[in-house]
Amino acid sequence: MKKILIIIPAFNEEENIGTLLGGMKDMGIEESMDVLVVDDGSRDRTAQIVEESGFKVIRLLFNMGYGAALQTAYKYAVTKHYDYLLQMDADGQHNLTNIKIVCERLGCFEKEQESFPDIVIGSRFLEGSQTFLISGMKKLAISCFRKIIKRVTGQSLTDPTSGLQGMNRRAFSFYSLFNNFDLKYPDLNMIVQMLLLGFKIEEVPAVMTERTAGESMHSGLLKVGKYMVLMLLSTWNAYLRYKTGSKV
Repeated sequence: MKKILIIIPAFNEEENIGTLLGGMKDMGIEESMDVLVVDDGSRDRTAQIVEESGFKVIRLLFNMGYGAALQTAYKYAVTKHYDYLLQMDADGQHNLTNIKIVCERLGCFEKEQESFPDIVIGSRFLEGSQTFLISGMKKLAISCFRKIIKRVTGQSLTDPTSGLQGMNRRAFSFYSLFNNFDLKYPDLNMIVQMLLLGFKIEEVPAVMTERTAGESMHSGLLKVGKYMVLMLLSTWNAYLRYKTGSKV
């Protein structure tokens, strides 16, 4: 039985998902890991393309949000008794070479687990990483989020909005529980929550490229502005829950 599950939340990604899954087949990913796509109520052929590619897909009846798709996968991973989970985007921005790097830092291939982190984040901003051009507004948001993490938790992370993450069973089991995971925008707020609760988080350099088709859920000045406001409010809520003892 494979102990590593790759999860890919997807919404209207018919132009990208086939290429991503084809690359996984070419690399022989299926030999050592399972792959699960959670189709978040797509209105296009996303789910059909996944099925035709021979990969597992869970179809949500309607669009529930990025976080809900992720938590669906966390619950699946708990039920199927996986030890590790790696999440990546369906748009092809996360190069497949990142899989080995994240898994190695997470300790997926080691017998002794005591010295490994609970969560590994693929960062665009560490030495050795490669990324695409980021808008000034997004850079401002990331800079702001870094300062919040440092101020609230005392720890430093460079890429708190990265969707490329790996986690052990302790972490994704916690995320799978009711009220422990933001079902809309799980980014900075979840990182702050997990650090405050004592989960160990580390970063590794990542290779990311710009999507070639479709539209990002954070594209446009208005969306980025709205996202920043929601992140600040939800992070403040996570902090208050921690301070008041409402951790679950």
